[in-house]
Amino acid sequence: MIVAEVVGSTAAIGYGLAAIGPGIGVGLVFSAYIQSTARQPESSRLTLPFVWIGFAVIEALALLGIAFGFIWQGTFPV
Repeated sequence: MIVAEVVGSTAAIGYGLAAIGPGIGVGLVFSAYIQSTARQPESSRLTLPFVWIGFAVIEALALLGIAFGFIWQGTFPV
């Protein structure tokens, strides 16, 4: 019987899984913008700033999640 040992931090798997949420969120923001622009093309200039604000907020939350993961693990790269 061969037993394999897992060496390393399993937190990397958690960080990878945590990246799925913001990826889905960004996809939803841009898909909603594309659908709204397809329905009312004249509103595209009005709604575009809100798309970028939503994108920035989602990405900021993703980066904060990764940073807090490093902080709570105790190995924050300096």
